[in-house]
Amino acid sequence: MEEKVVSSQENVFGATGRRKESVCRVNLQMGKGAFVINGRTHKGYLFRDSLVQHIMAPLESVELAAKVDITASVKGGGLSGQAGAVRLAVSRALIKLDPELRPALKKAGFLTVDARKVERKKYGQPKARKRFQFSKR
Repeated sequence: MEEKVVSSQENVFGATGRRKESVCRVNLQMGKGAFVINGRTHKGYLFRDSLVQHIMAPLESVELAAKVDITASVKGGGLSGQAGAVRLAVSRALIKLDPELRPALKKAGFLTVDARKVERKKYGQPKARKRFQFSKR
């Protein structure tokens, strides 16, 4: 008699998000609304209210904030870039959970990748765009 082993990873939806230099991997599953980023609560990790609202926006727009558990692993960049990466990853994971959410998330702009990055410094100049003062004589 064989026992069927049920994987705990069966109903886990993963996704990746990037912003500036930050990369985030998210695992989303049905649950009670727990949101953990790098082993800490989302409010403990992103201590600014604006960033917390930023990452919760996709969940609140589809009214799933209290129905899914999210575990995020994020590295690189600063807090703002990390929040953007988490937001994109959560949005992509929600689509894997329920493909019918895509139009609502797309219309709200949560699936748009923000491709802006820091411009590199040019040689012979003090910064990326700043120039040394011009002297005619």
